[in-house]
Amino acid sequence: MNMLNRLLIAVAGAAALAGPALAAEEAHAPEPHTWAFEGPFGQYDKQALQRGFQVYQQVCSVCHALDFMSLRNLGEEGGPFYDPEYPNPNDNPIVRAIAAEYMITDGPDEFGEMFERAGRPADDFPHPYPNERAASAANGGAIPPNLSLIVKARSGGAEYIRSLLLGYGEEVPEDVNVRPGQYYNPYFPGGVLAMPPQLYEGLVEYADGTEATPEQMAHDVTAFLAWASEPHMEARKSMGFMVLIYLFIVCVLVWLAYRQVWSRVQH
Repeated sequence: MNMLNRLLIAVAGAAALAGPALAAEEAHAPEPHTWAFEGPFGQYDKQALQRGFQVYQQVCSVCHALDFMSLRNLGEEGGPFYDPEYPNPNDNPIVRAIAAEYMITDGPDEFGEMFERAGRPADDFPHPYPNERAASAANGGAIPPNLSLIVKARSGGAEYIRSLLLGYGEEVPEDVNVRPGQYYNPYFPGGVLAMPPQLYEGLVEYADGTEATPEQMAHDVTAFLAWASEPHMEARKSMGFMVLIYLFIVCVLVWLAYRQVWSRVQH
C-alpha cells in the first residue's frame, strides 16, 4: 500500500470518528426575534431593561455574576434607570436604593478586620460565590458563566440567549445521554447542560404590572444582558450617525471645490 492510500484511509477513519462527535455538538438554530435595539437607529427599550434587571436580580444573580459591571452603570446615560435630573449616577436615588440592597464585604478596618456594609453605586455587582471552586461545587462541577458579555460572546447573540432560556421541555433524543444533574436543551451545543429550566409562569412580579410569562421574562432579561454587553451602544450609534453627516458635508464641499477649480480648464 503506497503512502497516498494510507493517507486517504487515515483521513477517512478520522472523519468517521469525528462524525458522531460533530453531530453531538450540533444545536438548533436560534429562533428569530425582533429587538428594539436592532438596526442602525435601534435603541434600548428602557422598560424592558428595567424588567430584565428585575429578572436578573431575582433569578439569574443567584448563580451568574456581572463581573464587568458596576452598580452605577444602571444609572448612566443609556442605562435602565438613567434620569437626566441625576447626571451623576451616584446621586440617582433608584440606583442608591438598589445598591443598598446588597451587602458588600469591605475592609480591613482600623483593627485589621473585614466587615460588611450596605452597597454603594460605585461598588461592582457582588459575585454570588466567593471563588470558582465554590461555584463549581454548587453547580455539579460546572462554573456558571459571567453574564457581562454573554450576548456578545455567544454565536447567535440575543436570539441564542432567548432561545436557550425557552428551549427546555423537548423530548430527549435517543442518542443524547443526559446524566443526573444535567438537562436537555436543543439550543445548547451538545444538547446537555447543567443549568435547569429557570423561567416559570409568575416567577417574577413585575413592578410595572406586566404579566411575567416565560416568553416575556426571556425577552426582558435578554434585552438587559444585551445592554450589559454594550451599555454605550446608543451613544456609539449617535456618534456614528453624526460622523456620516459630517463626511457627507465634507464630500459635498470637496466636490464643489473640484468644480470651482476645474471650471475654467479646457478638457
